[in-house]
Amino acid sequence: MPLYRDDAIVLRTHKLGEADRIVTMLTRRHGKVRAVAKGVRRTSSRIGSRMEPFMLVDVQLYEGRNLDIVSQVETKEPYARRIAEDYALFTSATAMVETADKLVDHEREPAWEQYRLLHGALGALSRREHEPGLVLDSFLLRSLALAGYEPSFSDCASCGRPGPHRAFVVGGGGAVCETCRPPGAAAPAPETFSLLEALLSGDWPTADASETRHRRDAAGLIAAYTQFHLERKVRSLGHVDRSEAGAP
Repeated sequence: MPLYRDDAIVLRTHKLGEADRIVTMLTRRHGKVRAVAKGVRRTSSRIGSRMEPFMLVDVQLYEGRNLDIVSQVETKEPYARRIAEDYALFTSATAMVETADKLVDHEREPAWEQYRLLHGALGALSRREHEPGLVLDSFLLRSLALAGYEPSFSDCASCGRPGPHRAFVVGGGGAVCETCRPPGAAAPAPETFSLLEALLSGDWPTADASETRHRRDAAGLIAAYTQFHLERKVRSLGHVDRSEAGAP
């Protein structure tokens, strides 16, 4: 069986048989990979703790007919250990890996930019660089943009009329002008639009200085926008801790 090695972020695991796990990973060069990690549920396993969600590992695998087989694992960044210490960090990270798993649909197709974005977001969470909800929301917007669903927060997403505009349409690509505005469109505050733009562009001074009410409004719009374009529910978003307890 061909052997290969790659850096990987563990997205999820589930049990297989009495002692094994199937591990889904987003790798640097090979995209999304599913592999069997044999014996990792035994207390004597040396690699069990390394094959947990959020961990960044250097993994060696054998190519299998249906599933690859994990041969060796070395920890590169123990993100899971740091993130698991805080509920707000844990719930935000869980929503990130679930979204990444859904966005990268096909296995073994390179997804370098998504890998790099998730790597950076998990690192920011583990180092507590920003409020966890902000890191999550920035990740969601930027991962959607990479997948071709970048929203507009200034010019009209329908006709292109220069903004700023006051209405936001989840299914219409973001901000819309008064002419294109459909009945029932959301009307976020200008400060919420500014925060959304900051999260998409990585303007952290603006994002960090935002008020709680605008963060909550932005989070609601981002969650709705994410699930609309994924065409499926991101279950872990409903469990994200949006309190300020996780702020640095």
